[in-house]
Amino acid sequence: MKIKKELKKSEKALAKLLSSDDMKTLCFPVAGKEVMLVFLDGLTDKQAIGRQIMLPVKTLEEVSLESLEGCILEPELKRLSTYEEIRQEVLLGHTVVLAEGLDGAVSAAAKKFEVRSVAEPPTATVLQGPREGFVESIQTNIGMMRRRLKTEDLKFEQFNVGKYSSTAVCVCYIDGVVGKGLKEKIVKKIKEIDIDAVLDSSYVARFLAEHNTSLFKQFGSTEKPDIFAAKILEGRVGVLVDGSPIAITAPYVILEDFQSAEDYYVSRYRASLGRIIRLISIIISLLAPSMFVAAQLFHLQIIPLAFLLTIVNSIKGIPLSPSFEMFFTLLIFEVLNEASVRMPKYVGMVVSIVGGLVLGETAVTAGIISAPALMIIALSGICLYTTPELERQFSVVRVIFLMVAGAFGMYALLLAISAFFIYLCAFENYGTPLLAPYAPMVPKDLKDGFIRKNQGDEVLRPVTFKSPNKVRMRLRKEKKGNGQ
Repeated sequence: MKIKKELKKSEKALAKLLSSDDMKTLCFPVAGKEVMLVFLDGLTDKQAIGRQIMLPVKTLEEVSLESLEGCILEPELKRLSTYEEIRQEVLLGHTVVLAEGLDGAVSAAAKKFEVRSVAEPPTATVLQGPREGFVESIQTNIGMMRRRLKTEDLKFEQFNVGKYSSTAVCVCYIDGVVGKGLKEKIVKKIKEIDIDAVLDSSYVARFLAEHNTSLFKQFGSTEKPDIFAAKILEGRVGVLVDGSPIAITAPYVILEDFQSAEDYYVSRYRASLGRIIRLISIIISLLAPSMFVAAQLFHLQIIPLAFLLTIVNSIKGIPLSPSFEMFFTLLIFEVLNEASVRMPKYVGMVVSIVGGLVLGETAVTAGIISAPALMIIALSGICLYTTPELERQFSVVRVIFLMVAGAFGMYALLLAISAFFIYLCAFENYGTPLLAPYAPMVPKDLKDGFIRKNQGDEVLRPVTFKSPNKVRMRLRKEKKGNGQ
């Protein structure tokens, strides 16, 4: 509906569209006409409204849309022609100026709301390297990216998603580097999202996933601008969501969760050692409980004699079978994990101490569980958290392996492991294999694999992400002097 010239009619129309107590209107006379400001309390900077809107407007000798645009001291101005446009601008935190006798309005971006200060993200602490992380303000996050990549090829495409939230979702990529057709696919999926509200980037990730029933995630996630910049420089697309400090990137390969934020700021030997340790830890976490149960139930001959005697002595009087004992121990561990996460910070520390020392020691002393089972589960849990991004998926896989081993033995476990790897090898998202660059083998991309090469050797961008711009580093050749 178009804006009426009568200010009273406009006020009534806006009262219907924005019937909320936090909507404020302010009327004052200017050059013999009534001028009205419309804004939401809590989203606007009242000092800026008075200093940069009201004071300049009061000095006008003639009120028109052109004179209002010329006197308001705000860089973001927009002319509006309908009440629906006014409603949208006010909900974004802007201040709208209407006047008697004008069939239009002017929107000024005098918004201000509380934003968490930039700090080191709790999920990616480093000893060396940048310590700042994304915050909940998408404008701040975009600014951090602009500060790192000072190029006109860095592009942002913004959309409002959510029927009630109208959340800003921003697609970030580097023009000429992003893989062909990748950005268009993601933009299309974002435009097709029809949901009441988008409250976090995980909402968007679910809609962008190509395999909705898959256990494994299909998007990378990070809270650090330097990691986000490095990923889009490889030819990926990033997505920033207003209200969420976690940015997502696509395509995703599982190798990136074995890479640490600090790997690129320390020597390649230390980085390679860290990645190998994380890989070994995941293998131990997935297979230690299930192989221990399978060996106890079906294959005692594969256990060394000295260790077998220790196990036999420790399980005397245990009322549970090896498989149920392991499940019970794993259940205790998961309960303690959930309690430590959900409980308040200071109480959570007490829960960890009581659960780890008192409950575990008491359970072993009382003869409910054996010491080897408790040790295996504790080792498995610690190893799993060396790659916290994979904890949720692999904890489910660990339970499945444990069920198979307890029911059918080692041969069935080997078949389950084979099926698991076949599934991972066949899994793709946005045309990129999940296990790249190892399955399929991409020799050129192995320079940043589990064994990291020198940074000077990474001249080309990863082939995995199909970037049309292959070269990311040009080595300068030293000029030879005369006579050489």
